[in-house]
Amino acid sequence: MKILCIGHASYDITIPYDGYPIENTKNRVSEKVECGGGPAANAAYLLGKWGLETTFVGCLGKDIYAERIIKEFKSVSVNTDHLELDEDDETTLSFIIVNKRNGSRTVIAHRQKDMNLKNKCDLSADIILADGQELDATIQAIEANPNAISILDAGSLKEENIILGKKVNYLVCSKVFAEDYTKIKIDFNNPESISKIYEKMSNDFKNNIIITLESKGCLYVKDKVIKLMPSINVTPVDTTGAGDLFHGAFTYCLAANYDLEKTLRISNITGALSVTKMGGRNSVFPLEEVLKIYEKTL
Repeated sequence: MKILCIGHASYDITIPYDGYPIENTKNRVSEKVECGGGPAANAAYLLGKWGLETTFVGCLGKDIYAERIIKEFKSVSVNTDHLELDEDDETTLSFIIVNKRNGSRTVIAHRQKDMNLKNKCDLSADIILADGQELDATIQAIEANPNAISILDAGSLKEENIILGKKVNYLVCSKVFAEDYTKIKIDFNNPESISKIYEKMSNDFKNNIIITLESKGCLYVKDKVIKLMPSINVTPVDTTGAGDLFHGAFTYCLAANYDLEKTLRISNITGALSVTKMGGRNSVFPLEEVLKIYEKTL
């Protein structure tokens, strides 16, 4: 199947730190990790590594960071022919501080405000995964492929994600998006809060809604019943990219025609395993390892 990933691409510079820096101090570290990043870009990298015919569409500056990102994509056979390189733009840089004590990460990203795709996106695809960064291009791709399965990685509440959320088959959103959109907090001690969130979102979006909950797993609906698919227990090293790789695995499973519960279980495992390594691209586990762990969870 042809997979089209549309959206944000960045170059990540990750600094592991023992704790978190104190304001107005100088700090020296002995290690750093560099690799490509971005939600749709990380998902595309996983899909290429797992053997699917994948194209990534996004925009980069014409600089050394773009060269490194393209080299990474090509190493897993992701098609980069439709990446736009602009001499007037700089590739988005993300500076990430990872707290080595608990694996949490703080991200500071620099992206030029007017950096968007300029060419029309009407490539053929069987599955489209978007992260909301390129609104017009994503709509063009969906309209050009009316029979394609479309997925939105909605990480935060922004207008683009609300618009696209109403056009895709699968809205796979974060807890943050769901809570900010509905203005209701998820409280597992109060199941009614979850029912109200799903009622509001189902009425507005009218599609398949999955809500990711980080280490807790994800919420989904089967036979009109809201269920929780738990994740696996791991010790976090770096949580960067876990959600991106969840979406990449989700896309892979749809391409493989797995049922929803198998899809979510594999996606949870993929995201969980990723936090055990430093750096988003470096934490893509081989498909065979993920499937072995999946079999053990049955």
